[in-house]
Amino acid sequence: MTERCGPTRGLARGRGATLDPHARFEATQREPFDDGWEGDGEAPPPLRTEVTVEHPRRVLSWNQSPDVPFELSLNPYRGCEHGCAYCFARPAHAYVGLSPGLDFESRLFAKVGAAECLRRELARPSHRVTPLALGINTDAYQPVERDWRITRQLLEVLAETGHPVSIVTKSALVERDLDLLGPMAERGLVQVAVSVTTLDRNLSRHLEPRAAAPQRRFQTIKRLSAAGVPVSLLVAPLIPVLTDGELESLLEAGAAAGAVAAGYVLLRLPRQVAPLFEDWLRHHHPLKADHVLQRLREAHGGKLYDATFGHRMRGAGAYAELLRQRFRLARRRAGLGGRLLELDCSQFVPPARPRQRREEGQLDLF
Repeated sequence: MTERCGPTRGLARGRGATLDPHARFEATQREPFDDGWEGDGEAPPPLRTEVTVEHPRRVLSWNQSPDVPFELSLNPYRGCEHGCAYCFARPAHAYVGLSPGLDFESRLFAKVGAAECLRRELARPSHRVTPLALGINTDAYQPVERDWRITRQLLEVLAETGHPVSIVTKSALVERDLDLLGPMAERGLVQVAVSVTTLDRNLSRHLEPRAAAPQRRFQTIKRLSAAGVPVSLLVAPLIPVLTDGELESLLEAGAAAGAVAAGYVLLRLPRQVAPLFEDWLRHHHPLKADHVLQRLREAHGGKLYDATFGHRMRGAGAYAELLRQRFRLARRRAGLGGRLLELDCSQFVPPARPRQRREEGQLDLF
């Protein structure tokens, strides 16, 4: 059956997606139909966030992609309430039978018990110590973390065991955990990348509706840096026409806030993200939409996206090469490095396995 996008719900307040595409693995699809009854054209009620508890058996994922700087990752949540219109992780919601559109940003899953699961996996003799990337597919500090505190619990386990961790976020909520991150940074166990897309607050409000405002993210960089946490600025995604003109200004602002390194990623539109983002463009920036898409095609051999390793993050061709050169020059002028220093993997002490802890408790008791 040919995949088609579902109905446009209108611009839901505080949400990024403008479409509800069908989950790509579903056997049936629904299409809107006007049967003439009054009230059918009324705006839907406000879309509330729903969180479903998930009890994972494993939380660590090993990655073999040659163009990402980590092998091990962990995501405390499925879905992301930030609602970024461009999010490359949206298609992953199909694995739970939900849409990559509004479902991805409003129907979330919290991995309750993730900290204990992490403890069990770290206790295995086969565990190989390498920096853990926390919150790659979805932001570990998205708004629901304020109540669920799963990321906080995971950091407590990592701090206790001396396991190195890197964090990527666009949330100011990371400042809540400075009491853990500061001491870990002193031991060379943590680094943080703060993702900033644009300096334009109005554009950011529509593009990433529930993420921290751009200026607030630079304040977060400043506070992390002041606490001794190594911080890099991640210009991601770099969107042709919409945000690529801000590249130099973003790097200057990041350096002024205390970032010591910087990187960038060209906009990625895998699978159903492409029609979602195109619809968002035509709603919010109709006069620029064709220009944006044409630039992306120039960087991906005539396609909106090419998933080839070594190509998908930066693209190729004249436009992509121009971005590379601008970024290198701007980073040099701002005094920023290419990458943060390596984290220390030598301090890891495996936690006691659950059975050992029970036996020790019995010995203490008797």
